[in-house]
Amino acid sequence: MTSPPARTRGRPRAFDRDKALAAAVEVFWRKGFEGTSISDLTEAMGINPPSLYAAFGDKEQLFLEAAESYGRKRGSECPYCDEPTARGAVEKLLTYMARELSASDQPRGCMMVNAAATSANASARLQRVLAEKRAANRDHMRARIKQGIADGDVPADTDAGALADFYVTIMSGLSMQARDGASRKSLLATVERAMLVFPKRSKRKSAELAAG
Repeated sequence: MTSPPARTRGRPRAFDRDKALAAAVEVFWRKGFEGTSISDLTEAMGINPPSLYAAFGDKEQLFLEAAESYGRKRGSECPYCDEPTARGAVEKLLTYMARELSASDQPRGCMMVNAAATSANASARLQRVLAEKRAANRDHMRARIKQGIADGDVPADTDAGALADFYVTIMSGLSMQARDGASRKSLLATVERAMLVFPKRSKRKSAELAAG
């Protein structure tokens, strides 16, 4: 006597989770956290509220997962720390952002900056996570500048923390300008001006590094 076929556990999802998450990213990116409703999300994701809650949890949990997805994609597209000099790394990141934030095929501005500006009434947990992500960005920038100091392509007396704070502030400003409709040309001009602040190594040191 043959055994009955094994029963599958649970009901299989009738939607592509990755595509649904990508749709949620775009909604949060366009409207911000507080400006996005559950109905906005379910309409864009092509699912009903019970499916959203079952697959992603509540709106806040979905946003946090969307933020992780957004961050991974942008990080893989612009591995700026791989540049041979700290100045080159910072300029690469800012130039990438100026182009990315003004792209015509996606929402303008940075999803994380937009979220920070539209999450005043969010939970303490979400506020903490957003603050931690901002701090991580500053830490990465500061670490790359410190590496430049150690490598000799940034003057030894440079305040890496202050310089990192300056460029992180520029990045936030680029996002807000893009959100308000600034042109790519204008954003790139801002990057060019911001790079004038980057400390220059002495001509003698530059010659030594080139010779080495």
